[in-house]
Amino acid sequence: SSPSVPIPSPGSPALPPCGSPLLERKGKEPEREKLPPIVSAGAGATAGLDRGAKGQISTFSSFISAVSPKKEAAENRSSPAHLVFPNIKNVRDQPPISLDVRQKQRISMDASSSEVKAPVLPECILPIQTKTMKDFQEDVEKVKSSGDWKAVHDFYLTTFDSFPELNAAFKKDATASFNTIEDSGINTKFVNAVYDTLINTPQDIQKTVLKGIINSLLREWKGPRTRDDLRAYFILLQNPQFNNTSTYVIYAHLLRQIATLVEADHHFLVHWFKKLSQKRFKQLVERLLQFISLRLFPAKPEEFPPITKCSWWIPSAAKVLALLNTANNLVHPPLILYTDFYNSTLDHIDLMEEYHTWQNFGNSHRFSFCQYPFVISIAAKKIIIQRDSEQQMINIARQSLVDKVSRRQRPDMNMLFLNMKVRRTHLVSDSLDELTRKRADLKKKLKVTFVGEAGLDMGGLTKEWFLLLIRQIFHPDYGMFTYHKDSHCHWFSSFKCDNYSEFRLVGILMGLAVYNSITLDIRFPPCCYKKLLSPPIIPSDQNIPVGICSVTVDDLCQIMPELAHGLSELLSHEGNVEEDFYSTFQVFQEEFGIIKSYNLKPGGDKISVTNQNRKEYVQLYTDFLLNKSIYKQFAAFYYGFHSVCASNALMLLRPEEVEILVCGSPDLDMYALQRSTQYDGYAKTDLTIKYFWDVVLGFPLDLQKKLLHFTTGSDRVPVGGMADLNFKISKNETSTNWLPVAHTCFNQLCLPPYKSKKDLKQKLIIGISNSEGFGLE
Repeated sequence: SSPSVPIPSPGSPALPPCGSPLLERKGKEPEREKLPPIVSAGAGATAGLDRGAKGQISTFSSFISAVSPKKEAAENRSSPAHLVFPNIKNVRDQPPISLDVRQKQRISMDASSSEVKAPVLPECILPIQTKTMKDFQEDVEKVKSSGDWKAVHDFYLTTFDSFPELNAAFKKDATASFNTIEDSGINTKFVNAVYDTLINTPQDIQKTVLKGIINSLLREWKGPRTRDDLRAYFILLQNPQFNNTSTYVIYAHLLRQIATLVEADHHFLVHWFKKLSQKRFKQLVERLLQFISLRLFPAKPEEFPPITKCSWWIPSAAKVLALLNTANNLVHPPLILYTDFYNSTLDHIDLMEEYHTWQNFGNSHRFSFCQYPFVISIAAKKIIIQRDSEQQMINIARQSLVDKVSRRQRPDMNMLFLNMKVRRTHLVSDSLDELTRKRADLKKKLKVTFVGEAGLDMGGLTKEWFLLLIRQIFHPDYGMFTYHKDSHCHWFSSFKCDNYSEFRLVGILMGLAVYNSITLDIRFPPCCYKKLLSPPIIPSDQNIPVGICSVTVDDLCQIMPELAHGLSELLSHEGNVEEDFYSTFQVFQEEFGIIKSYNLKPGGDKISVTNQNRKEYVQLYTDFLLNKSIYKQFAAFYYGFHSVCASNALMLLRPEEVEILVCGSPDLDMYALQRSTQYDGYAKTDLTIKYFWDVVLGFPLDLQKKLLHFTTGSDRVPVGGMADLNFKISKNETSTNWLPVAHTCFNQLCLPPYKSKKDLKQKLIIGISNSEGFGLE
């Protein structure tokens, strides 16, 4: 068990005053052996990649002895103090920030709650710092003419000597407490100026700063931190010296101390992080990602201690990254893209071992990157989902085989697949019947047969089945979905019906597409995928509602931009809302030519919308349109999807990532497509092929998308990129008067041998711009 942090009782010796001399790292060596790994994720999660934690401070010791003068060490040798790095495991009363993806808990970051929870300790009296930002900049300017760095050196020596000195230098007002999450109280411009100058100073100044940071981190911490301590951590974390691998031992200990802060302190740091500029915030993230990558795959392994002695490095960095990720999600729009948190290095580790560790141990006992899914790229997540799907397919097929043999029946290869036999003329009804009848086989490999047609399904028939079925179901005449031209997306029809099984079918189709790595040409708005992960696992209690999530006017704008604009106008209206809009808490919808009214709250038809209640009205209206009015339709869709994709791997995904898995990515790279294209009847050096790529690479984006849609059935790219399309150009030995032909089931373009670039361009544009409908024999 881990040792407890000594919390002083009223009768115990008082803490050393804030201005007391910093404790050098001398004393009882065995104490260090007892240090536990960092609490990384979830209650009591021990970090460390499971490689042990003993002796993990020894490298820091050697580093300090090399930097600190022997004289100072001798002076402090008699000191009874010994080095104790913080272990705050016993005070973690509050849940972790956004770490346990199994529970999908998201801690509220409201200012009021975090300020109430945070213990406010008295700040110590700070040293007097006479240098202003202007003084510092003048000293730096003088160096250019005199070459004398003494004044600058003295500033760095004093400022980075301790946490109180850091606060004295950078705090806007040394006498103010700044006990608020919204304002760190730090002069950010001054911090930036000092750090921007630091990386261009002589080595002795840079070493002085590092020595000061070491001394600061070696203080004997007891109990909670003050706000000034948090400010010091916040400042030190931005130090650009930590880009250098030679500083990683110090950086790791800084990260560890930040990672093991109590939850209330993390709330302060999170809110301070979100106030950083985009540039500085991104630098913090990139520095941490690089730290993880180089610890996993060091260019010079001898630079770092053995992994067994610093197994807490990566978990510490991951926890601090989690704080930054939480901060990023609090800002609208985010400071950086969620993809900027991806660490592509993780694509090259054993992802399934990480996944199984997470599956077996959850967020306790052992560290896994799956506890921090925001650092795992969508490509890596797809690999995890695919392999998890394959394993489930194998297990289901094996069980079917065992059942057959146990009943002394002859095994049949067809029992290993989800075999769909459908008629083209009754595509939807036959598909629904087959999937309902073979519900137990949904997790087997999909194979499709069209009745009355010879042909083995090698992947082409499956893709054709998806294409035809999706096209038919989403047709406006079918009435299941409404197409919104302004937003170019489909949304669920709110019409009431007796049977919602066809919505379940669409959910199953989407699940099968993800399960069988098929990209679908579906246009749902982003909030659809947010609802699909609410919750990410089907609840065991059938009474718990599914597919319900918090929605805003921004979500509505992605589907019905005009209506969303009208509601935004209502919210910002400066006149008398009741008199000018004359609305009540009631909405009207047309269903099969009949206008029906619905109250947004009890007695809503008698409650006028006023300046005071308009926010409630807009929220209830939005919730009605996106949640309540389509609840049964979406619930059926939700259950259909999760009947196929019931996997813990789904909990690793953001809603945007689910959309990319289902529909592919909208980012086209035609040069990558050119590099991966295969040829049949042509060589890549043939004149027709050269003409083709000259034309395609010169196309505007809309024509490039049309070409992709013409040849593959979708204008989006699979998660693995253009190479995963297996795009093929075949020679079509027909007249050059003919237009190009595409076989979307095989991502194949049949191109006649056009004699000129002009002729090829003209025919190709005509072909891809008039490609609605299938030529089926």
